[in-house]
Order: sequence, then C-alpha cells, then structure tokens
Amino acid sequence: MKIVAFNGSPRAGGNTAQLLDLVLRTVKAEDGGADIETELVELGPKPLSGCIACYKCHERKNRRCAVESDPLNDYIDRMLAADAVLLGSPTYFADLTTNMKSLIDRAGMVARANGYMFKRKVGASVATASRRGAIHTYDSMNHFFLNAQMLVPGSNNWNLGFGLAPGEVNEDSEALETMETLGRNLLWLLRRVA
Repeated sequence: MKIVAFNGSPRAGGNTAQLLDLVLRTVKAEDGGADIETELVELGPKPLSGCIACYKCHERKNRRCAVESDPLNDYIDRMLAADAVLLGSPTYFADLTTNMKSLIDRAGMVARANGYMFKRKVGASVATASRRGAIHTYDSMNHFFLNAQMLVPGSNNWNLGFGLAPGEVNEDSEALETMETLGRNLLWLLRRVA
C-alpha cells in the first residue's frame, strides 16, 4: 500500500510538512514498516496554474490535465498510484494556499472527467495556522475528498496545528496527538479498504 502526502506550503520542511511527516511516521511505526510506502511531495513556491475550464479532460478522458506547463499531471499520477492521499496547507487569509487550490481544482476536474478516478481511495487533510482560520482550510481540503467519493478517516480532534515560525507547531501537544491518532486511523481504514 502507498500513501502520498502533498505539502501545499511554499516553505519546504515548515510546520505543515512537519505535521504531514508525523502522520506518515505514525503509519509506518504502527505498520512496522513492512507494507506501507510513503512519500511527501513539496509543492513549493513555484506557482501551479489554476484550472482554465477548457474541459479538454472531459473530451480526452485520458486522466490528464491539458495544461502541461507545470508538474500537475505528475501529481495526478502520484495520486492514482497511491491508496491514500494526504493534503496539507498552511492557512493564508483563512484559506488554502494558491498551489493547494490549483492541485484540488485541476486534479478534481480530471477525476470527474474520468469517472471519479479517485473514488474509494482514502483521503485526509492537515491544516496549520498561526492563530485562526484553519478550520476553513481544513474544510476545503476535505470537500475535495468527499466530492471525489473518497473515504475520510477522523481523528480525536480536527487535524489542525498552530505555530508561525518553522518548528513551532511541535509545541502544540494537542496537534501532535491528533496527527498520531490520524495516522493510526488512516492505517486502520486502509487495511479495511484493501
């Protein structure tokens, strides 16, 4: 089984990446490292194009976005190859980063055009914030999963972490516990779906 995580932060290795990594490490620790392959993809600061509503994905039905000027089709391929998809984004003005929004819009449109190709995969999201607005970011990513007919595991709280400076999220003990619980529940659901 494979889990791919996408960090929507332009800062590689920041708070969002650290929480996503904790979820992935928890899965591997619970699994004993035998069956689960994990990957963390950093979307980084280079912009992804937004969906241009050309509907060529609906015409071609080839599981690809017609916009070929950025790595979005590679990200779609990684989602297709995975059994579970983790999305993470810091909160920018009470919402997702632009790259996470582009990933969701374009991958979502291609998925719909191709018979909901992520259907019944497992999906979970993680949001970070310095103070507030994270619940909207978290909801936006979960709406992608639910609209794509994916299965979403819960945790003991919302999958949120708080911190501004890189590493500050590690002082949020409730967030760390939530990510570990999410990792265990994600693995439990993956085993049931498989």
